[in-house]
Amino acid sequence: MSKIDTFEINGKFLYYAFVAGGNQILQNQVELNAINVFPVNDNDTGTNLASTVRSVIDNIKPHKSYKTTVNNIADAALTGARGNSGVIFAQFLHGLSRETQNKASITFFEFAESVKKSIPYIYEAIAIPIEGTMLTVIKDWAEFLTCKKGIISDFKKIMIDSLVVLEKSLAETTLKLKALNKTGFVDAGAKGFVLFVKGIIDFISDWNIRTLKVELTETISLVHSEKMTDEEITHRFCTEAILKNINITKKELQEILTDRGDSVVVAGSESICRIHLHTNQPAELFHHLKDMGTITYQKVDDMLRQHEVLTKRKWNIALVTDSTCDLSQDLIDYYQIHVVPLNLNFGDYYYLDKVTIQPNRFYDLLESSSEFPKTSQINEQTFTNLYSHLASHYDAIIALHLTSEFSGTYSNSLKASERIKKEFNKPVHVINSKNLSGALGLLVLKTAQNIEAGESLESIIESLERDVRTTKIFVSVRDLKHMIRGGRVSKPKGFIARLIGLNPIVSMDKNGKSLLFGKTFSQQASLRKIYSHIKRIGHGKSVWNYIILHAHNPEGGQNAEDKMFEITGKKPVSVMDISPVIGMHAGNGAIAIAVLFNH
Repeated sequence: MSKIDTFEINGKFLYYAFVAGGNQILQNQVELNAINVFPVNDNDTGTNLASTVRSVIDNIKPHKSYKTTVNNIADAALTGARGNSGVIFAQFLHGLSRETQNKASITFFEFAESVKKSIPYIYEAIAIPIEGTMLTVIKDWAEFLTCKKGIISDFKKIMIDSLVVLEKSLAETTLKLKALNKTGFVDAGAKGFVLFVKGIIDFISDWNIRTLKVELTETISLVHSEKMTDEEITHRFCTEAILKNINITKKELQEILTDRGDSVVVAGSESICRIHLHTNQPAELFHHLKDMGTITYQKVDDMLRQHEVLTKRKWNIALVTDSTCDLSQDLIDYYQIHVVPLNLNFGDYYYLDKVTIQPNRFYDLLESSSEFPKTSQINEQTFTNLYSHLASHYDAIIALHLTSEFSGTYSNSLKASERIKKEFNKPVHVINSKNLSGALGLLVLKTAQNIEAGESLESIIESLERDVRTTKIFVSVRDLKHMIRGGRVSKPKGFIARLIGLNPIVSMDKNGKSLLFGKTFSQQASLRKIYSHIKRIGHGKSVWNYIILHAHNPEGGQNAEDKMFEITGKKPVSVMDISPVIGMHAGNGAIAIAVLFNH
């Protein structure tokens, strides 16, 4: 668009107008976070909207065609949308793209029409639309643009005048929503949209693309709020996902989500949609959804743990581990342990380990799926985000991870810790457990108890480094099928071993590499060998504690518990399903024993 008063809006103008509006959101994250009290008082609306616009700014480039640009903006926003407000904003952009004709440039009349026609898309996306939010403000803005489209011929003037309507609608959100009326705040999502339009108006007024390009080169980080009120959380997990090619209607999908939580939004189309809800059982939800489309992305935030960090910290040292740590949820919750999930894939199906798929479901899929599962490491950015959040509230951080021989998770955590140590000037200790599963669980538990006891950071780390050397795990494999499928055992060797009924015992060496500890011809024989070895290496030592693990084999787990009680005179920390990272190779029926000896 060369001149504003031509009413022709092309792709490049739309792109730079979006960037200008997005920059306003990015620059005002703190204020938006501070006034966020609805639908949940978790002070993250600014961050969520910023994440959504950042996804667009980072992933698309200017294009001369309006239709191409609006489609690209909508797709990038849907992919990067975060939180209730981000998904609603993305759905508005999706409606805008769907209601725009395939043209290189459009008139203001056509733009106003597309804005008006996008409103039903937003209302249809939300299970329970509530007035006095972003919905109302966008609707009021659309109505103003529509009523002016044939009266005033000055596009710049119409946009400037629309700001008055937006600010009036924004002010009224305080009266329309009870939660806002108590605080005197306006709705944070609505204010985010007003700021977005204000950024566009400033751009139209100045018409300085050169300045905007300079601003684009500046990195504006996402800001995490450090405030949260002591409000009861009824649904623990803020859950989001992208689903492709769903085989039910969006309305049916919305009803399924509404039965399992609140704050439900379904944005996009049947070919690709983004869902958002707050729920207590994300794993059951995704198990139910897996046959209704392809789940290509998932994000689950534990709002309870976030709430504890801000308002209910028990100790001044934060403890972090990854999802290969096998420890009961009761202990994880009591000690406020932060567990970061690895990614698990069955072909095109994507899961977050122990969050959107629990071990019992995993073993069902292991047997029924034609695809052998794969795991992927936790990336550095995930740890950077977590550690920056924790470093804002704790005096120190200790992170224990699965062996570095199995995953780059430890390395990525270490890189993130170096950055956070410099930025916050606080100690962040990242430990390679050289182990995993129940052995990692024991190390995490003992560290948690040392923190609880008030030991110094230096003492805790010294003890932990010694404990790493005296923690062992032994896995009795009942069936070699999955070790063969996963490539851990070659097919020819596996065929012969299965033919003669070989049952291997797998352990870890001192460097954290897997070790074939022994071979027997029955699981009972392999377990007897494990018990004998535990007695031998424990001679003259005492057992601090142990964990019994099994892969869909509770009877075998109970028998192992009885035998270990005879040996140690102690009950185990827990008896539980083994981590999928081991179970995917050990297969159904496997039994494992993890032991930590006193030093």
